[in-house]
Amino acid sequence: MDIGKLMKQAGEMQAKMQEMQEQLADLEATGEAGGGMVKVTLNGKGYAKAVAIERSLMKEDEAEILEDLIAAAINDAKSKLEEETQARMKDMTQGLPLPPGMKLPF
Repeated sequence: MDIGKLMKQAGEMQAKMQEMQEQLADLEATGEAGGGMVKVTLNGKGYAKAVAIERSLMKEDEAEILEDLIAAAINDAKSKLEEETQARMKDMTQGLPLPPGMKLPF
């Protein structure tokens, strides 16, 4: 086994992981609920960046519906973010010498 080759591969993998983390942090995903009446945008770290609510939902008697739609939009955005993260991780780790079944990020 060539130690120099292993060290080079480890260095390449570390650089690729750093690049991956930076790209994933820049991701955004927008989830919708109520046919687009509520939209929530999350950043790549899963934090809410923006919320848009159709004004017709801002009535006192619509509060419970609005609350449910906001939660659904957040969950939709989170799901989209996870799907996009997995897709990008798969693309970025293709060709890296990772053990079978290893999932990133850890």
